[in-house]
Amino acid sequence: MYKLLFMALMSVVFMSMYALQTDEELAMHTLFHGKHALNRAVHAAAQQSDQDKLAEGIYAIDESKAKSVALQYLQANLRLDAANHPLPNTFLQDEVVVELFKIVNEGEVFPYTYTNSAYGYSVTLDRPGVIMFIRLAFPRTYTVLQPITWRIKCSAEMVF
Repeated sequence: MYKLLFMALMSVVFMSMYALQTDEELAMHTLFHGKHALNRAVHAAAQQSDQDKLAEGIYAIDESKAKSVALQYLQANLRLDAANHPLPNTFLQDEVVVELFKIVNEGEVFPYTYTNSAYGYSVTLDRPGVIMFIRLAFPRTYTVLQPITWRIKCSAEMVF
């Protein structure tokens, strides 16, 4: 009898460990997917050159096009709607919040060091670029893990 009870208790322990491992693995995949999506969005935004200034020989980023393209890439890669809410039947469940979108343009002296002490982020840009932070929440599969929310940060420079 005691062996049967021991086996039942160990089954509960093993299933809890399996749930924990599954959630941890899914969390890491979600973080990497979010980082790759943000990286693509920021690189696309950094390539939106201002054609009028470029005709004058000045390398600059078109700010309105850059933000629009960054959001389009982010929404396409994370499968979000226009308000950054997940589409139906997708893995993410909470809104992806864009916490910072900053364009460092031709008005700065390069190399330009951007520092944000509130978020613990610093980057040095050698040419015009884009800096973007998003907040992404992990939709837990099981309730073994505590809720996880990441602040993902990324930057990219204009390529010329």
